[in-house]
Parts: sequence; structure tokens; C-alpha cells
Amino acid sequence: MPDPLTTPAAELPVRRLGPEDLDGCLALSQDRAWAREERKWLFLLENAEVYAIDAPSGELAGTVTLTRYGTAAAGIGMMLVATRYGGRGLGRRLMTHVLGTAGDAAVFLWATELGRPLYEKLGFETLGVTEARVGRLRPGGDPVLSRPADLDADLDALLALDAEVFGADRAALLARLFAFAEEIRVVEDETGPTGYAVSWRSMNTLFIGPVVAGGEADARALVTDLARNAEGLVRIEVERTRPSLLAWLGERGVAQAFSTSFMVHGGRALPGDRARMFAPMMLAMG
Repeated sequence: MPDPLTTPAAELPVRRLGPEDLDGCLALSQDRAWAREERKWLFLLENAEVYAIDAPSGELAGTVTLTRYGTAAAGIGMMLVATRYGGRGLGRRLMTHVLGTAGDAAVFLWATELGRPLYEKLGFETLGVTEARVGRLRPGGDPVLSRPADLDADLDALLALDAEVFGADRAALLARLFAFAEEIRVVEDETGPTGYAVSWRSMNTLFIGPVVAGGEADARALVTDLARNAEGLVRIEVERTRPSLLAWLGERGVAQAFSTSFMVHGGRALPGDRARMFAPMMLAMG
């Protein structure tokens, strides 16, 4: 096995991982002082394309994920390089590999300040900034304005709504996310569902996303209702182009934890109606 310490990065083989590589992914996360999110990593290994460079020790020297949404769009995430292999071009090698496999899709990602310079060199352009908000959301006495989804009755309508808003086919992934979720809630009018949101748990945190809604009032209602019975922290990612929603979250006790740059390869326009996308599924997938 080539040694990433001595082999040129461009010559290092990249392989696709599977669920059997979960322990290696968790160890790499821990090496980079990231949480050991076993449930999230397993979901990624089962539902995205996870690629890695191996170290001679049998550990993972680096990882990256690619989530395809038909041929129209693809999200990149979980770009991690082990501490001892940093600065040797492994990140570029992994990114070049996934960009080469993404085809003609519009490729997007959320970048930390550490990763952004590499992505810019590879042709990504920043289109916005997203805040990760974490806290114990206080309902504030708001009435319940959404209802639990009935997947037997609602699934087709929710998938059609999501395809319209996201602009690419993610029906298969959403069906698996719905099975993985803690709760799915819906807002509707006389024509049927006009918005939905999902909560899912990783370790002791309840993540909320995606949130799709016709307006901010409905987005707030969905988030509030999903968080009502949360035990512990709630996390949601919201773009800074939504200052009133961010201010509302702050008033309810959900403060900024960190921010990331939303970047698209080549600055391409993404498909869909992003005005109705109030929060992504997860930063690793979109």
C-alpha cells in the first residue's frame, strides 16, 4: 500500500468505502477533533458515495463524500485528512477524484475557513454564508400549526414538492431519510402540503433539516413543532440571507455555533426554487 508520507498525492489510490469501514471513519473524525457521529456516518456510508485514501497502518488517511441528485446536482462533504498527513495534497487528490466522478452535475459544498482556500483553487465560488445554530429552542407559547406526516398518504406529495424546490431528484434519499428520521411534519393549505421539515438525531443533538416552506412563518412553525419535545440541543443550518429567521432563532435560545461558506463549482446556478429551502438536510449532503 502506498505511503501518503512518501508517495506523491496524485499517485495515491482512492477507494470507495462501505458500512464495514465505519470504525475507520469514526477514528478519522476523532483524530480531527470532530464528534464520533456513528449514526450519521453510517447513513452516509449507506446512502452517499464515500471515498478514502488508506494509510499503510490500515487506518484512513482521508475521506470525502459525494451525494448525487440524479444528474443535475451533487453535494460534497466530510472532507477530512488525518492530522499526520496534512499539507501533503491528500485533500486535493480526494477532491479531484470526486469532481471527476460527478459528471456534468452542479456541484456544491459548505466550506470551513480551513478548507475554503483549496476549494477556491479547484474552481469553487462562494455564493453565501450559512450559520450552524445550536441551542435549546424555547417554543414561546406558539400554537401547533403543523401536523405529523402520514407517509402512506403524504409521501408522493412531499417528494413532488421537494423536487420542485430542490430542483433535482432526491426521492430515493428522502425515502431513506424519512425512515431514519425522528419526526416529519407538514404544513398545508386546501390544495395539500405546502411545506415539510424533518428532524433526525445524531448523538445527543436533534438536527432539523431539510426545511421546505412557502414562507418564513411556515418555516418557523415547522421548526417550533419539531423542537417541542426535543430533549437536549437542537441544531439547524440557516443562510445569512435570512436575517429575520436567524434573529428569531437567537431570541428562542438557538445561538450561532460556527459558520460555513456555501460554494458551487464554477459558480453555476443551482436548479430549483431555493427561496423555499430554509434549511438543508445536512451540511455533508445538501
